[in-house]
Amino acid sequence: MLRIEASELYSRRELTIESPYHHSGFVMWQPIHAAKVPISQLPFSPAVLAGGFVFVSGQASVDDQGTIVPDTFAGEMRRSFENVAKVLAGAGLELGDVVQVRAYVRDPGDLPQYNEVYREFFAQPYPARSTITNCLPETLRFEVDVVAKTRNE
Repeated sequence: MLRIEASELYSRRELTIESPYHHSGFVMWQPIHAAKVPISQLPFSPAVLAGGFVFVSGQASVDDQGTIVPDTFAGEMRRSFENVAKVLAGAGLELGDVVQVRAYVRDPGDLPQYNEVYREFFAQPYPARSTITNCLPETLRFEVDVVAKTRNE
Protein backbone atom coordinates (compact mmCIF):
# COMPACT_ATOMS: atom_id res chain seq x y z
CA MET A 1 0.00 0.00 0.00
CA LEU A 2 1.12 3.52 -0.81
CA ARG A 3 0.41 6.20 1.83
CA ILE A 4 0.26 9.85 0.80
CA GLU A 5 -0.36 12.91 2.99
CA ALA A 6 -3.00 15.20 1.49
CA SER A 7 -4.70 18.25 2.95
CA GLU A 8 -8.36 17.73 3.78
CA LEU A 9 -11.21 20.19 3.54
CA TYR A 10 -11.12 20.80 7.32
CA SER A 11 -7.88 19.21 8.56
CA ARG A 12 -4.97 17.06 7.43
CA ARG A 13 -5.79 13.51 6.46
CA GLU A 14 -3.94 10.47 5.29
CA LEU A 15 -4.83 8.96 1.95
CA THR A 16 -4.43 5.25 1.30
CA ILE A 17 -4.32 4.04 -2.29
CA GLU A 18 -4.36 0.30 -2.66
CA SER A 19 -2.35 -1.56 -5.26
CA PRO A 20 -3.67 -1.18 -8.82
CA TYR A 21 -6.13 -3.76 -10.05
CA HIS A 22 -6.90 -4.71 -13.63
CA HIS A 23 -10.47 -4.63 -14.82
CA SER A 24 -11.25 -6.46 -18.02
CA GLY A 25 -7.54 -6.36 -18.82
CA PHE A 26 -7.77 -2.78 -20.16
CA VAL A 27 -8.16 -0.23 -17.37
CA MET A 28 -5.99 -0.08 -14.27
CA TRP A 29 -7.83 1.34 -11.29
CA GLN A 30 -7.12 2.01 -7.64
CA PRO A 31 -9.59 2.24 -4.74
CA ILE A 32 -9.16 5.38 -2.65
CA HIS A 33 -9.90 5.30 1.08
CA ALA A 34 -9.40 8.63 2.86
CA ALA A 35 -9.30 8.74 6.66
CA LYS A 36 -12.33 10.26 8.43
CA VAL A 37 -14.58 9.63 5.44
CA PRO A 38 -17.61 7.53 6.30
CA ILE A 39 -16.97 3.93 5.29
CA SER A 40 -20.02 1.91 4.41
CA GLN A 41 -20.49 -1.67 5.49
CA LEU A 42 -21.69 -2.28 1.92
CA PRO A 43 -19.27 -3.66 -0.69
CA PHE A 44 -17.95 -0.53 -2.45
CA SER A 45 -15.02 1.91 -2.28
CA PRO A 46 -15.64 5.57 -1.36
CA ALA A 47 -13.80 6.51 -4.57
CA VAL A 48 -11.79 4.92 -7.36
CA LEU A 49 -8.99 6.43 -9.43
CA ALA A 50 -9.02 5.24 -13.06
CA GLY A 51 -7.86 6.71 -16.34
CA GLY A 52 -7.15 10.17 -14.96
CA PHE A 53 -10.53 10.46 -13.25
CA VAL A 54 -11.74 9.97 -9.68
CA PHE A 55 -15.16 8.34 -9.41
CA VAL A 56 -16.78 9.15 -6.06
CA SER A 57 -19.43 6.70 -4.84
CA GLY A 58 -22.81 7.97 -3.68
CA GLN A 59 -22.58 10.34 -0.74
CA ALA A 60 -25.53 11.14 1.50
CA SER A 61 -26.26 13.10 4.66
CA VAL A 62 -24.17 10.96 7.01
CA ASP A 63 -21.79 11.85 9.85
CA ASP A 64 -18.18 10.69 10.23
CA GLN A 65 -19.38 7.36 11.65
CA GLY A 66 -21.65 6.73 8.66
CA THR A 67 -24.90 7.39 10.56
CA ILE A 68 -27.66 9.05 8.53
CA VAL A 69 -28.30 12.62 9.71
CA PRO A 70 -31.90 13.56 8.84
CA ASP A 71 -32.38 17.24 7.99
CA THR A 72 -34.27 19.51 5.64
CA PHE A 73 -33.73 18.82 1.96
CA ALA A 74 -31.22 21.70 1.73
CA GLY A 75 -29.42 20.52 4.87
CA GLU A 76 -29.10 16.95 3.60
CA MET A 77 -27.90 18.23 0.23
CA ARG A 78 -25.24 20.45 1.80
CA ARG A 79 -23.96 17.65 4.04
CA SER A 80 -23.85 15.28 1.05
CA PHE A 81 -21.72 17.72 -0.98
CA GLU A 82 -19.49 18.34 2.07
CA ASN A 83 -18.90 14.57 2.18
CA VAL A 84 -18.07 14.60 -1.55
CA ALA A 85 -15.59 17.41 -0.89
CA LYS A 86 -13.95 15.35 1.89
CA VAL A 87 -13.51 12.36 -0.41
CA LEU A 88 -12.13 14.56 -3.19
CA ALA A 89 -9.75 16.31 -0.77
CA GLY A 90 -8.40 12.91 0.20
CA ALA A 91 -7.47 12.44 -3.45
CA GLY A 92 -5.92 15.93 -3.65
CA LEU A 93 -8.91 17.37 -5.54
CA GLU A 94 -11.76 19.78 -4.85
CA LEU A 95 -15.29 20.42 -6.10
CA GLY A 96 -13.88 22.64 -8.87
CA ASP A 97 -12.35 19.50 -10.41
CA VAL A 98 -15.76 17.81 -10.78
CA VAL A 99 -16.78 17.23 -14.41
CA GLN A 100 -19.97 15.21 -13.86
CA VAL A 101 -22.65 15.14 -11.14
CA ARG A 102 -25.37 12.52 -10.77
CA ALA A 103 -27.92 13.43 -8.10
CA TYR A 104 -30.79 11.45 -6.62
CA VAL A 105 -33.72 13.49 -5.26
CA ARG A 106 -36.53 11.71 -3.42
CA ASP A 107 -39.23 14.35 -4.01
CA PRO A 108 -39.49 16.08 -7.43
CA GLY A 109 -41.00 19.04 -5.56
CA ASP A 110 -37.49 19.72 -4.17
CA LEU A 111 -35.98 20.34 -7.63
CA PRO A 112 -36.22 24.18 -7.46
CA GLN A 113 -34.40 24.12 -4.11
CA TYR A 114 -31.91 21.61 -5.54
CA ASN A 115 -30.94 24.07 -8.27
CA GLU A 116 -30.60 26.89 -5.73
CA VAL A 117 -28.35 24.95 -3.33
CA TYR A 118 -26.38 23.44 -6.25
CA ARG A 119 -25.17 26.95 -7.13
CA GLU A 120 -23.57 27.20 -3.64
CA PHE A 121 -21.17 24.42 -4.66
CA PHE A 122 -20.69 24.90 -8.42
CA ALA A 123 -20.28 27.92 -10.69
CA GLN A 124 -20.28 28.33 -14.44
CA PRO A 125 -19.15 26.52 -16.41
CA TYR A 126 -21.16 23.87 -14.58
CA PRO A 127 -20.23 20.18 -14.62
CA ALA A 128 -22.36 17.85 -16.73
CA ARG A 129 -25.34 16.75 -14.62
CA SER A 130 -28.07 14.14 -14.39
CA THR A 131 -30.83 14.22 -11.80
CA ILE A 132 -32.97 11.20 -10.93
CA THR A 133 -36.14 11.58 -8.85
CA ASN A 134 -38.49 9.29 -6.93
CA CYS A 135 -35.71 6.79 -6.23
CA LEU A 136 -34.62 7.06 -2.58
CA PRO A 137 -35.90 5.37 0.56
CA GLU A 138 -37.76 7.38 3.20
CA THR A 139 -34.55 7.70 5.24
CA LEU A 140 -32.86 9.90 2.60
CA ARG A 141 -33.95 13.01 0.72
CA PHE A 142 -30.76 13.37 -1.36
CA GLU A 143 -27.71 11.43 -2.54
CA VAL A 144 -25.01 12.35 -5.05
CA ASP A 145 -22.08 10.76 -6.86
CA VAL A 146 -19.52 12.62 -8.96
CA VAL A 147 -16.65 12.20 -11.40
CA ALA A 148 -13.63 14.51 -11.08
CA LYS A 149 -10.66 14.96 -13.40
CA THR A 150 -7.23 14.59 -11.84
CA ARG A 151 -4.89 17.53 -12.33
CA ASN A 152 -1.87 15.60 -13.58
CA GLU A 153 -3.32 14.34 -16.85
